[in-house]
Amino acid sequence: MIEDDLRAAFARHEPLTPATGPLRAAIDRLAAVRRRRRRRTALGGATLALLAVTGLGSAQVITSAQAPGQAELLAGPTGGGPAGAMNLLLLGVDSSGPQPPMADSILLVHVPADRSRLYLLSIPRDLKVAVPGHGSDKINAAFAFGSRGAGRQPDLGAGYRLTSQVVARLTGVRVDAGAVLTYPVLRKVTDAVGGVELCLPTEVRSIHTGRTYPVGCQHLDGAASVDLLRQRRTLAGDSQDRDRNAQRFAAALVRRADERGVLHDPVRVSRLAADIGPHLTLSSAGGSLLDLLALVPRLKSAEVVGLNLPAVPVDAPSHRYEPDPAAAPELLAALREDRLAAWVAAHPERVTGLR
Repeated sequence: MIEDDLRAAFARHEPLTPATGPLRAAIDRLAAVRRRRRRRTALGGATLALLAVTGLGSAQVITSAQAPGQAELLAGPTGGGPAGAMNLLLLGVDSSGPQPPMADSILLVHVPADRSRLYLLSIPRDLKVAVPGHGSDKINAAFAFGSRGAGRQPDLGAGYRLTSQVVARLTGVRVDAGAVLTYPVLRKVTDAVGGVELCLPTEVRSIHTGRTYPVGCQHLDGAASVDLLRQRRTLAGDSQDRDRNAQRFAAALVRRADERGVLHDPVRVSRLAADIGPHLTLSSAGGSLLDLLALVPRLKSAEVVGLNLPAVPVDAPSHRYEPDPAAAPELLAALREDRLAAWVAAHPERVTGLR
């Protein structure tokens, strides 16, 4: 009897039950929003990590006035981004002085169309190039020429834009996006992952702190990493050896971030973004930088290959270099044609040992 009464009661109230279709649709919309938020957080973290690990001893990120702000960075892609190879230009500078800074490090990050790995191509800072409007000079001077503004503070965005033009002419590739990086945040990023295990083929002595970094593997915190990456005068290959050490550091930081799961921990990514977000703007030539970085493979699955643009001395008193006429054209052709994998296989001696 009770069972019959219950069935009758349900039957009487069934017409009052709301349709499940709208409710299911609302649940689906909420789930989609949450998925997008998780994806944005992951991509934002990957962006920060990519900039940090390829910063060549730099950290605080500032670029052109046309660049999107941090809110747009974490808001997610707005378009499809390029389908082929892409190139990011990262410039390491020391902007603490009153004078317009030169670019201490110039790194072109090449991501092939197959998204198989990251290629880090260091361009010697003392390379002799034509700088639009300023004749012939070292490539690092292009940043200083461009950043001289009417105000007291150097215009780092203008310095980036002029250097980007020079790099594009030199390499023959389109620069899709980039950033200007300085030192302070690199210390934070390195400490955020608990330091890095860096392996050196030769001893490095710091002219700034007096510390000696021995041959072999050693654990470095943020301050020590920055100190090491500033050194060039005590190295046999000067700035070119510093570029190689920077590539080793980049690979070590990628490995460390992967081991600690930093890129996949929303809480740690959010904290990192909060630390450096106020200083972070990015420059992009087509779409937002996230549109471009969304195509980059997860860093834990990307093999990092370090390369240096082959160069030979051209003016000993001024320590200027020019692209090696025997080796540079072939490398640059492989870069333009997106076949660096084949070039690396044919020239393993040109690859920086990153472990």
